[in-house]
Amino acid sequence: MPTLKDIRVRIKGVKSTQQVTKAMKMVAAAKLRRAQERAVMARPYASKLKDMLGSLSVKVDTSLNPLLSGRSEVNKVLVILVTADRGLCGAFNTNIIKLAYKTIHEDFGAIHAKGGVSMICAGSRGLDFFRKRDYKIVKGYPAVFQSLDFSTAKEIAATASGMYLRGEADRVIVVYNEFKSVLSPNLKAEQLLPIAPETTGKENTSDYIYEPSPAVIIDVLVPKHLNTQIWRMMLESNAAEQAARMSAMDSATENAKELLRTLNIGYNRARQAAITKELSEIVGGADALQN
Repeated sequence: MPTLKDIRVRIKGVKSTQQVTKAMKMVAAAKLRRAQERAVMARPYASKLKDMLGSLSVKVDTSLNPLLSGRSEVNKVLVILVTADRGLCGAFNTNIIKLAYKTIHEDFGAIHAKGGVSMICAGSRGLDFFRKRDYKIVKGYPAVFQSLDFSTAKEIAATASGMYLRGEADRVIVVYNEFKSVLSPNLKAEQLLPIAPETTGKENTSDYIYEPSPAVIIDVLVPKHLNTQIWRMMLESNAAEQAARMSAMDSATENAKELLRTLNIGYNRARQAAITKELSEIVGGADALQN
């Protein structure tokens, strides 16, 4: 049975932990506000650029741009994984790593068995996980979210498109966590290359005049589209990470509060038992002296 001193030491330790988790929750909330604003601001541009590319792709021969034309057989796959650099954010990293693992082993299991799956890992957690298990990692970006910059997204997009053009990858998949809300994560595995224009089912009756030509414009838009999509996914993942960390630290603070209540009850009971025992010894000693 723990002594009163042991219980006091544990109460002090839990209080210190509670202060840390509370401070981390406030820091994550402040970072979430900024990260959410950046992610929301990036969505309209990325969405409009994707729509414009889809509109243009029906006016030109997609075979003229190799990034728009798919391969008849998929023998090599590049998986771009976006995780966090640090922990203490609940199951954020675990869930996204599980999705990447499932994508590799279930969706492309036969290709992986032949060594045809390679990876680009943005974020220390995913990089450490797959590097220790001897996966084929083309490039790794540890601590990328410590100073998130658009140049990193451009470099990842350039590496992915270069591998696709050289035939080192027949399909490029991005696995990331899209920010939906604080309590509702949205794990996604999206195809980045080849670019498959979305069909909305609505007929576009507008007839635009493109200068100098749709083919030239589409060659300019494709790199912009890739850079923008990677950048948007990294911003989404950063916002989702901060939301997960804020939620995890809030739960930890509440758990510390409940643990303190239990420890205080145990401390009071132990203190009361000690006092009762001392009084019983005093009374017993007085009775012995009288007899």
